[in-house]
Amino acid sequence: MEKIGDILKKRILVLDGAMGTMLQRYKFNEDDFRGERFKDWPSDLQGNNDLLSLTQPNAVKEVHRKFLEAGADILETNTFSSTTIAMADYGMEELVYELNFESAKIAKQVADEFTKKYPNKPRFVAGSIGPTNKTASMSPDVNDPGFRAISFDELRIAYKQQVEALLDGGVDILLVETIFDTLNAKAALFAIEEVKDERNSEVPVMVSGTITDASGRTLSGQTAEAFLISISHIPILSVGFNCALGAKQLVPHLEVVSAKSEFATSAHPNAGLPNAFGEYDETPEQMAAQIKEYVDKGLVNIVGGCCGTTPEHIKAIADVVKDYEPRPLVINRLSKV
Repeated sequence: MEKIGDILKKRILVLDGAMGTMLQRYKFNEDDFRGERFKDWPSDLQGNNDLLSLTQPNAVKEVHRKFLEAGADILETNTFSSTTIAMADYGMEELVYELNFESAKIAKQVADEFTKKYPNKPRFVAGSIGPTNKTASMSPDVNDPGFRAISFDELRIAYKQQVEALLDGGVDILLVETIFDTLNAKAALFAIEEVKDERNSEVPVMVSGTITDASGRTLSGQTAEAFLISISHIPILSVGFNCALGAKQLVPHLEVVSAKSEFATSAHPNAGLPNAFGEYDETPEQMAAQIKEYVDKGLVNIVGGCCGTTPEHIKAIADVVKDYEPRPLVINRLSKV
């Protein structure tokens, strides 16, 4: 299969949309999340979407298939919270390897199916590595600013377990995403480099931060440029932003990163800002019109959708970007991927 680095020099790649948004359409109840295997599990499991890769794998597979049919080049695995840290909420830490391995296998099976059918448009699988529900840079206790709920080393160990399982499951790319604390991301990237060294692997790595509000900063206080500088010592495929903001609000931050980065630039924003009920109202046409500004300005190499985005959104985005040249890249950065 053609290397993703080579393809990025030729065209803009499309990332898939929101797994969570799509799984909500199934209206799975507690029994559905549990399945037969976890029917006696002591804690509530509804809402643990990553678990559905084990209890409702056909639904996860169907979501992947719909995004590829819509024109996505890259699938994200259903593993956003599949670390021991996040799974502790459900007492499922011992399932982390299986969750990542099986999710990767499901996505890879669907991607390979489409690559075989359309060999001129190879499909890739990105192992989704979320930020966890703890932060290494800030205290969760306003009365004790020096307190930390997690250490760098604890994060590194948890991320390393996830990375090993995702690679064993067959992912083509590792995606460290929705980064609100760059120290968490550094732990993930450190773990990835450890695994790459141990396996003599050159797996491509995507990094995607989150600008949390109109301040233009991550939750831990970094501007887009500071975030870029903080991770630029790592050999990565792409850097960009996802979640928190809609496509329009991301433009100035993408302009900064695109102008100053020698990596590929990515963006997978939400379908607008959430309404009073936490839902996303932006239509595929509205979102695609805003994504058009990205490609008109030559800001991106990879683009897709985050919260609220459906296959319809991804199809509209894919239709917009297919006729545009990708943002120019530094060739030597992509020579190995």
